[in-house]
Amino acid sequence: MLVSQPFVFCVWSVADLYLGVELVYTLGVVSLSDPLPGYSDKVRDLLEKLGASIGCRIRLYLAPNTIVEGLLMPKHEFSASNTIVIKLDNGYNIGVGIESIKSIEVVECRELPRATVATIPFRHGLPRTRILGCGGTIASKVEYETGAVRPAMSPAELIELIPELAELTNIEVEVLFNILSEDMTPRHWVAIANAVHKAIEQGVDGVVITHGTDTMSYTAAALAFALQKLPTTIALVGAQRSSDRPSTDAALNLLAAVITTLNAPFGEVVVVMHGTPADTAALVHRGVKVRKMHSSRRDAFQSINDKPLALIDLVNRSLKVLNERYIPRAPRDELQFRPVFDERVALVKAYPGFQSEIIDMLVDRGFHGIVIEGTGLGHIGSHVIPSIKRAVEEGVAVVMTTQTLFGRVNMNVYTTGRKLIEVGVIPGEDMLPEVAYVKLSWVLAQTRDLEKVREMMLTNYVNEINPVHTPDLYPRWLEVPTV
Repeated sequence: MLVSQPFVFCVWSVADLYLGVELVYTLGVVSLSDPLPGYSDKVRDLLEKLGASIGCRIRLYLAPNTIVEGLLMPKHEFSASNTIVIKLDNGYNIGVGIESIKSIEVVECRELPRATVATIPFRHGLPRTRILGCGGTIASKVEYETGAVRPAMSPAELIELIPELAELTNIEVEVLFNILSEDMTPRHWVAIANAVHKAIEQGVDGVVITHGTDTMSYTAAALAFALQKLPTTIALVGAQRSSDRPSTDAALNLLAAVITTLNAPFGEVVVVMHGTPADTAALVHRGVKVRKMHSSRRDAFQSINDKPLALIDLVNRSLKVLNERYIPRAPRDELQFRPVFDERVALVKAYPGFQSEIIDMLVDRGFHGIVIEGTGLGHIGSHVIPSIKRAVEEGVAVVMTTQTLFGRVNMNVYTTGRKLIEVGVIPGEDMLPEVAYVKLSWVLAQTRDLEKVREMMLTNYVNEINPVHTPDLYPRWLEVPTV
């Protein structure tokens, strides 16, 4: 409700203000511990004189006949110090430079409600789904009182965001950490794997992991190797657009992930994301065969050298299997759990003029494994071969993948490839470079014997290697007419 307080109209003279901006105060505000987070210096002084705080609706008068109105938003540490950030009514945020503002008016401020956590009763007859929060924008909620986006990870909040979940399952939530996906490390993979293992031991029917999209495929691969012979589907899910945007994909992706874990016949770690730019379908990708292929599209994730495992019909809330080459669910007592990763593994990309000193440096720094993202069929400049030979002789495992992504490594075709085989490089088959990196990390945590490492890297544990490539696995972005 609006704050009950008489209107006060007050205008400071230009001499009283730092930048000659006229301020008009129309409604009172509720004081917060920090009413203006992120604001400093002259802009903060102006807003304080106005009596504005985060969440107030303000009106900015710019050039003649130009008025901008919205909710005052907090600023992050990288925001320009001379800007005011507001959330427009269409859901988008804009920053306005203070030098372009002729006057500012506070239209209204609302009393912020106290945060409450509602309880959702357990519904007998419905399965149990454990949602593990690891960060990202997927599980977030817009506070329309302030315009801010905050994590929404209680069962009640998720039901509020996605009412359909109440008809499908009992939601249990555990927040492991709330970090940016680029800050994920192998230690985080172990923590997530332990949480998944605990959930399975406690008898849940499905596990969904909310995760930032940028490195989600790395985590998916790590969990796939750490947890084998799964009794249920483990679904990682993210969002390309945050919940404060009209085009958000958060709710539908999370709904699709829950549908997947409850209905899929496979016992695998998967990534569930939008399958098209529309809101009608999601695709279920094998966790060791998926990559984020676009920086911002909602259907950014694609299966590489493999077909998606399933299609989720978001209209009818149903699942259709698309790929019959899957690992079926196993009995709970057959679960294999090996959450170990060697952090002394590097992933390097081959390029013209690659400096062989990079390999030497990794060896001298005590790295245990190197994955090379090679060119074509699995090559790197021949001048690097002596450094690779030295690495292998000193017990460093070296694996070759291809930066073409599609297709597989074959180092028997050209001279450079054959020389790489001779010095002990392990072919990465058709594994994605990041999957080979995660797998080598997992293998080296169990053995440093290079013959055993080779054997394990060439073993197909969770369909990370596809022995047969059919023409339909290669995407064609343009239909070329036949002549």
